[in-house]
Amino acid sequence: MKLDQQRFSTQTNGRNTYNITQDIEQIIAESGIQTGLCHLFIHHTSASLIITENADPDVRRDLETIFSRLAPDGDPEYLHILEGIDDMSGHVRSILTQTEITIPVSNARSALGTWQGVFLWEHRTGQFQRHITVTVTGE
Repeated sequence: MKLDQQRFSTQTNGRNTYNITQDIEQIIAESGIQTGLCHLFIHHTSASLIITENADPDVRRDLETIFSRLAPDGDPEYLHILEGIDDMSGHVRSILTQTEITIPVSNARSALGTWQGVFLWEHRTGQFQRHITVTVTGE
């Protein structure tokens, strides 16, 4: 059993989804692992990781529409407002999605489906440097 762990950063420029699939594929390839698992973890409480449609950006825009209803910015019921009107909504969005993902590795590549991509979903409106740890284990 082999293990490889790397950390990388992605600069975000506002609330959006950022395709990190190629970063993940590169780390898997560099690991030398042919068959196993790739675990991703984002080190933040107002951004998340998602696997979703990689071809039609309307899917990701529609997700944003839904989440703007579920966790609106500036809700007057929020107590946590120290970092701005998008901070608490960012925390809620992160909890409703995920901060970690595990993907199978087959033939030294992720075993994502044809229409799947891995995205960092920034839930805040500002610019941030987001950090992700990737651990690849297997043979």
